[in-house]
Amino acid sequence: MPIGSANTLTDIEMKNRTITTFLPSLLALMLSVCSCSKTKEETKIASVTTSNTIQVAHPISSEEDTLDGRLILLIAENNTTEPRFQLRDDAKTCQAFGMDVEDWNANAPIAFDTNAFGYPISSFKDLPSGDFYVQVVFHKYETLTRSDGHVVKLPMDRGEGQQWNKAPGNFYSIPKKITIENGEFPKLNLALDQKIPAITPPKDSKYVKHIKIRSKLLSDFWGRDMYLGAHVLLPEGWDTHPDVKYPLAIMHGHFPSDFNGFRSTPPDPNLTPEYSERFKVDGYNIIVQQEAYDFYKAWTGPDFPRVLAVKIQHPTPYYDDSYAVNSSAQGPYGDAITYELIPYIEKQFRGIGEGWSRFVYGGSTGGWESLAVQVKYPKEYGMCFAACPDPIDFRAYCLVDIYNDKNAYFKEGKFRKTLVPGHRDYLGNVDATLRDMNYRELVLGSKGRSGQQWDIWEATYSPIDAEGYPKRIWNRMTGEIDKEVAAYWKENYDLAYILKRDWAKHGQDWKNKIHLYCGDMDNYYLNNAVYLAEEILAETTAPYYNGEVDYGDRAEHCWNGDQKNENHISRLRYHRMFITKYVNKVAAVAPENADLKSWRY
Repeated sequence: MPIGSANTLTDIEMKNRTITTFLPSLLALMLSVCSCSKTKEETKIASVTTSNTIQVAHPISSEEDTLDGRLILLIAENNTTEPRFQLRDDAKTCQAFGMDVEDWNANAPIAFDTNAFGYPISSFKDLPSGDFYVQVVFHKYETLTRSDGHVVKLPMDRGEGQQWNKAPGNFYSIPKKITIENGEFPKLNLALDQKIPAITPPKDSKYVKHIKIRSKLLSDFWGRDMYLGAHVLLPEGWDTHPDVKYPLAIMHGHFPSDFNGFRSTPPDPNLTPEYSERFKVDGYNIIVQQEAYDFYKAWTGPDFPRVLAVKIQHPTPYYDDSYAVNSSAQGPYGDAITYELIPYIEKQFRGIGEGWSRFVYGGSTGGWESLAVQVKYPKEYGMCFAACPDPIDFRAYCLVDIYNDKNAYFKEGKFRKTLVPGHRDYLGNVDATLRDMNYRELVLGSKGRSGQQWDIWEATYSPIDAEGYPKRIWNRMTGEIDKEVAAYWKENYDLAYILKRDWAKHGQDWKNKIHLYCGDMDNYYLNNAVYLAEEILAETTAPYYNGEVDYGDRAEHCWNGDQKNENHISRLRYHRMFITKYVNKVAAVAPENADLKSWRY
């Protein structure tokens, strides 16, 4: 995708060129590349050649005459798990290369472009010698004609939450063992003869109900039927109190396959303990099930607040959720959730249906969304609890100040450049740089189509380019920041800035509602933005914001304000924590004659 210009291709996606199939007589040749002028970086990588080819056979089980999508070649040291599950940001990652494919004819194999950009090694010629396992995955795209007139090719969610390596209908090959010698990649014939099966939707139970509605707002924008879903947890006594209406507890976050974290039975007795690499805890899977069962006992017990708890499904063609706001590239998800989905839930399950009675909470992506909907829809939501939120002040877009820094990848001085960290542990040990993380996404998808973190931020915050895809905040190859795009982000999605800018207008509607929590050693440096937002909130007057900001000492990502338990426990208790916090404070946001008693049986 162009950066800052509709006419000049300036980032590394140019190397992930669209490959178009030709007549069968030409199939043994490397396919020609549709390209425009190249940057110096592109010319350097495109100069790599190899005498061998990697032929990929068309999926024989495909129902489409032609296919569009992303072809991803993965190379791993081992096959303990398939290579498609080994791509990550740190040193334990496998290798991957990616290329776009358009109009892939059912009768034609194609040659994988050995000039394609790779991560973490950019070029085929630099691969180490040794024995490896190779796998190829084809991530299917759909052609969409949006209401703004743009025709775009994007991967649609198919029930998995926008995951390229798990998406039903995607094709992949069985891993094959190969040997690389002195930079020579062997000649290969790979068959996309495996297809990821459809996902069985969860079933309703006494307490958990599942809904799915067609959104008119989103369907109009995308030019096809688009749906929103939700998992609704009914309060104890919902069926025996038919006249009671309830507050709505909305947990924002990544795509939920079900209302996870709630189970009516004790942990499975034969469950094999699993070690959590992230938390360094043995038997964490057993802990997760025990916490879910404990929540069930609390939820159905005599003292827990009676509310409707909801997890929302709103995947987009760019990510596993929409970030719950309207955007140029994704459409009116904020309005669709707030004015279509939530009223539908309240009508179906007897919600009170007033702004004060709806409260939002979540962590990470869900933390940003919780604050965002409170900021964007000040009267429609009664309180927000945002834990470890994605950057809420773009002066600290992780470790980048998009307004004052010139480059996202480097801190530059007169005589040297230092790579900007992207991920750390609680002691500050860095295992990935910001450039690493962005390069991985470039392999998975051009034009913001990786389905990953940095791409969804652009899909949410950026204006669109001439092709209809999100404009880059920075050049994905060099890290050079586009200040025009940064200015657009500031006025529309920099939540801390918007709070300061609009406090005189909406301060009364934000009073008592904003609560922020973050570990001071957040793995993604998200605490830095919370510090800046706290300064803005602390200076508010007429009215004072009267909320809460709290930090966890040496706490990593997902810390949510629990000062008593370790992170691996507290992250499993969002519902118990924040529903109770809301109920204890609801009188401060409810109107004078609001019903605060009937649902507290």
